[in-house]
Amino acid sequence: MIDKSVVKSIVEDWLKDKEYFLVGIEISQEDKIVVEIDHADGVWIEDCADLSKHIEDRLDREDEDYELEVGSAGLGQPFKVLQQYANNIGNEVEVMDADGQKFKGILKQVDGNDFTVTVTERVREEGKKRPVKKDVDHHFHIDQVKYTKYIISFK
Repeated sequence: MIDKSVVKSIVEDWLKDKEYFLVGIEISQEDKIVVEIDHADGVWIEDCADLSKHIEDRLDREDEDYELEVGSAGLGQPFKVLQQYANNIGNEVEVMDADGQKFKGILKQVDGNDFTVTVTERVREEGKKRPVKKDVDHHFHIDQVKYTKYIISFK
């Protein structure tokens, strides 16, 4: 079986001096290698092909046969690394907390493993008969949410 740390080292070598970052590496029992990368401005297919060639040039198919897939972290998929949070500040996201409650709002801030999402909610204010819409900040710790993902909008 192909060693994940070897593949990670090869990918990190390619990432050096680039604005891309590694999202994840998965290696199945059948030696299918899946590498996900991301970039603040999106991922270009040419760069995926270049990384794929970089990996293939450093792994020996005669030593171990493998299948290789290099791609971007999919839009609408849950975030896997901190850099994805930082890259999406100002964008609309959906967060599911540990209790299964969903929050949709604007990713306002990221501070270490904590982040803040501003959600427009109906809030009952004292002295008012009806609830009013108000922006409310919700604070989360990355390890205490089931997922956070970018919301694709066609407005």
